[in-house]
Amino acid sequence: MAIAPVATASELTSERSIGDSMAEAQQAPRPARVWPSTGSAYWALSVIILATFLTFFDQVVFGMLAQRIKADFGLTDSQLGFLAGPASIICYLFVGIPLARLADIYPRKYVLGGGVAVIGLITALGGIAQTFTQFVGTRIFLAAGGSAHAPSAYSLLADAFPPRTLTRAFALLQFGFIGGTTLGPIIGGQLIGMTAQWAPTEWLGLRIFGWQWIMIWVGLPGVLVALLFLTVKEPPRVAPLAGAAPPPRDVPVGRRILTFTGFDAVKAIHAKRRVYYPLFAGLALSAVETFGLQFWRVPFMIRSFGWSEAQIGAVMGTMFLVASLLGLMLGGIFVEWMAKRYKDANVRAAAIIFCCTTLCAITAPLMPNGYLALGVMALGAMFGIAGAVPQNAAIQRVAPNSMRGQVTAVYLFMFTFFGAMGSFVVGLVQDLVIGVEADLWKALVLTATILLPLATLCMVRAIRPYREEVERLEALGR
Repeated sequence: MAIAPVATASELTSERSIGDSMAEAQQAPRPARVWPSTGSAYWALSVIILATFLTFFDQVVFGMLAQRIKADFGLTDSQLGFLAGPASIICYLFVGIPLARLADIYPRKYVLGGGVAVIGLITALGGIAQTFTQFVGTRIFLAAGGSAHAPSAYSLLADAFPPRTLTRAFALLQFGFIGGTTLGPIIGGQLIGMTAQWAPTEWLGLRIFGWQWIMIWVGLPGVLVALLFLTVKEPPRVAPLAGAAPPPRDVPVGRRILTFTGFDAVKAIHAKRRVYYPLFAGLALSAVETFGLQFWRVPFMIRSFGWSEAQIGAVMGTMFLVASLLGLMLGGIFVEWMAKRYKDANVRAAAIIFCCTTLCAITAPLMPNGYLALGVMALGAMFGIAGAVPQNAAIQRVAPNSMRGQVTAVYLFMFTFFGAMGSFVVGLVQDLVIGVEADLWKALVLTATILLPLATLCMVRAIRPYREEVERLEALGR
């Protein structure tokens, strides 16, 4: 919300202290915020949804290829898990938060467009990788392209939609995730079935397996979607609250570098550690299990029930589409119902939904047949979608306006970093603890039983401090 201008020193009388003038300035009525038109806000949301769809579609299709990648490159489960997770996070460790800083200082539509173009091109490059090392190289730079996507998207939407409809915008944003994670298995499964019998192609000295052509096909559309961001109208940024400390400007270069790398955002988070730390910890622990299950779902179905990728994709895509749509409605309705009763509705709702997700993750691998296993996984996905809306809204509600992009980036760094470790953790447990390839289900149950109850406990501990922070912000007029 914009604030009224503060009187300068030359306008003060000798009987007025600087402290009194600042107090009066903070109490001065703030002009009503003029929000972007509904049409421009929803067009921006639509393009972001499409870009999000492509991002998750690429990820899901890559997961569908896991068993074939392992066979053609001769990998262990640990190596396969490393390729899917830690390989894509190495670059993010160094550039993730600095790139997210771009969302705070440059037009966010350009940051979003550049990111989706990079993701598409690097995904396509994976289609011509000749060795495991080259494959790892493409995955390393993949995270760099996507590191600024979520912070830029959340920041832009928070300035495009007023608070009363922001949760709805975040709920609609889930359609990108839903489309990517439901159409990905269906289309990916069919493409794998189509290319399964293709002999390797010799092209310009490169040996390209049939499944690698799929990566080329799904990567290139990202460049076209990037161009759509040129049509998005950049909304004006919300001014910081009166008395809020702005990012340092007239400071040495070294200090500016620290700011660019997230130093001030980390300070702001630490200052409100009772609010942020439990939220971050809960997200990190759940991300390990969520991403681990997401990547190993297809190998689990192949090894435990002998299903093909095409069969998995057809059944899983349909189930997850229904579950995701139900989760989207459940999340919005449940959070709005809770908001009428609790100031901490976002975090309280997320904690309750975490409990349901935990039960589904533990029981799904124990099911006696593939249909029941995918059914329980779909139920867990429904709760996961429902819980994503209040989690995202919770951070945007309490993040400082002047560094919302970087605070969001730190929050999502926990999700991205620990989520990327999920596939590797499950692979390590499978290789070092379980040891039998057909018993992958045991690794999934073990990790879910340890990680998700801890994540739920963290969310419960965040309820009270989050409520107190919301009450403080409301008292300040935000």
